[in-house]
Amino acid sequence: MTFAQFQTLIEDIYGAKDHARPVGVNLAWLVEEVGELSRALRRGDREAMAEEFADVAAWLTTIATQCGIQMEDAIQKYARGCPKCASIPCQCADQSRAC
Repeated sequence: MTFAQFQTLIEDIYGAKDHARPVGVNLAWLVEEVGELSRALRRGDREAMAEEFADVAAWLTTIATQCGIQMEDAIQKYARGCPKCASIPCQCADQSRAC
């Protein structure tokens, strides 16, 4: 499944409910799911990790849709490598990902 297909699927499944809430409420749900992902990562629970990665992706996609952003377009930021140095792998002197 592509990002575009996933975004359409999430919109088809949850769009009416998601759009009825303010973006800030959906963002709070995303943050909660990131917390659950963090817990699964700390515990090393691979099954829970997979579930939480999916939930994080779904909520992120929901917010993008609500803001009129197509994820397929948004991820193009990284299509040519690091947005700062344009290298694959990143060759930036600063090892953080704060590009």
